[in-house]
Amino acid sequence: MTLQASQLAYARGYRRLFQGLDIEVKPGEALRVTGRNGSGKTSLLRVLCGLTEPQGGHVRWQGKPILDWRDDFNQDLIYVGHGSGLKDDFTASENVQISAALSGRPCTPDQASQALALLGLKGQAQLPARGLSQGQRRRVVLARLAIERPVRLVILDEPFNALDQESVTVLSALLSRQLAQGSVVVYTTHQSQTLQAKQTHEVNLSGAD
Repeated sequence: MTLQASQLAYARGYRRLFQGLDIEVKPGEALRVTGRNGSGKTSLLRVLCGLTEPQGGHVRWQGKPILDWRDDFNQDLIYVGHGSGLKDDFTASENVQISAALSGRPCTPDQASQALALLGLKGQAQLPARGLSQGQRRRVVLARLAIERPVRLVILDEPFNALDQESVTVLSALLSRQLAQGSVVVYTTHQSQTLQAKQTHEVNLSGAD
C-alpha cells in the first residue's frame, strides 16, 4: 500500500507552486509537508487525494494511477481538509456517522460516541454542531480517526490547528496507532509535532505568499 508521485507539477495562475516533485511513502511511514502560507501545501494534498489534477506528473496508489480507480481509492482514504464539512443541524455524533458512511466506513451510534469521548467531546456528542466552538468542531471531524478500524491512507491538512495540547496529544497517539497498523499518513503542519512512524519523509514547499 504505497503512495507514489512522479514529477508532480502544479501552478496557480502564473505562479508555479511545485514542479518535478517525487514522493514515495510506504506502509507505516509518514510524509510531513511544510512551507509558508501560500506555498502550495493544500494544493499538494488535494492532488495526492485526487481532488485536483496535477498539471504535470501523476500519483499512484498500490502501483495504479488514482484517477483510474477513484472509487476503490476513496475506500482506502480518509481526507480532512481545512473546512469542517459539518452539518450544523445535526449533532456531533450524527456528523461522525454521516462522514463515516460517506467514506464507505459506516459506524454505529455507540462507536461515534466513543470516538468523540476519546477526543474530549463526551458531553457534546448530542449537541448540534452549530453550537460547538471552532476547536470542538475540528475534533468532531477528526473523530473518524478514533473509530476502531484501520485506514490505509490518511491525508490531513493542518490537523493540529485549533486544538488544545491535550487534544494534540490524543490525535498524535491516534495517528501513531494508524501508522503502527500499516497506514500511510500525509499531513501538513506549521508546528513541530512529530508522529511515531517507521520513517518520516519531509517535503518543504518554499514558495512565496
